Amino acid sequence: MACPHAQTPEGAREIEDSVRTDFRNTMSYGSYLDLERILSAQHPVSVPEHHDEMLFIIQHQTSELWLKLMLHELVESRRLMDNDEMGKALKCLARVKHIQKTLTEQWSVLATLTPREYAQFRDSLGSSSGFQSFQYRAVEFILGNKHEGMLKVFESDPAAHELLSKLLREPTVYDAFLHALSRAGYAIPEAILNRDVTKPWVFHEALVPVFKDIYESDDTAWSLYQACEDLVDLEDNFQAWRFRHMRVVQRTIGFKKGTGGSSGVDFLKRALDLTFFPELFAVRTEIGK
Repeated sequence: MACPHAQTPEGAREIEDSVRTDFRNTMSYGSYLDLERILSAQHPVSVPEHHDEMLFIIQHQTSELWLKLMLHELVESRRLMDNDEMGKALKCLARVKHIQKTLTEQWSVLATLTPREYAQFRDSLGSSSGFQSFQYRAVEFILGNKHEGMLKVFESDPAAHELLSKLLREPTVYDAFLHALSRAGYAIPEAILNRDVTKPWVFHEALVPVFKDIYESDDTAWSLYQACEDLVDLEDNFQAWRFRHMRVVQRTIGFKKGTGGSSGVDFLKRALDLTFFPELFAVRTEIGK
């Protein structure tokens, strides 16, 4: 309870009597969010500690939190598609798109780190690298960019290895969507419906006429049309994130090798050639013909 005799300083907002101020026996904002643990999880390793290392740590920690939520939403959207609850699945995808935009905008904060500032603590990072983000890899897996060889990177982390192994064996969001289309009466080839889901997605020409029908028919259910567009948005956003990542790395370290052993910028550039939903882009050429 607020002290009844407390005086409000001039120019300050008065604290209403109903505002709770005693949290000795009830849950507070900080305890609900476990802020004590979160805000004490930043441990710079540079010696002497470099001022800008805190930025580098927080940038990547917040990215991991957003990736956790993105994966949470993608898993749920897949489940909803499996249950033919397309409207609810689209709500999840809409949230994912907003998360992606936030992640892309975050690069502008890291871009304030100059090459000299980063060089002063980069060696302290050892072989740690964003390449080792199991949550980023999990998002790529559930979207279709699967690579069994990546599991080797996570053999020292049993929980991460188990999650990725599970996602490797499970259908992707795109698989779930195609199965939903099949149940809705669209002619999805059996070979695609029964494909080996541990393999990365590759372009299937036979799907292009299906999507052409969805886009051109006046009878298409709005949710199916919107799902196609949401997946296109999702891939566009992912590519924007990849491009921004590559450019920030280039402006910060040039063409040095990555701390994790990759070729750095050249490695990131090759990621721009990856695609999740190639048929949804290929069909653009056919629409209106």
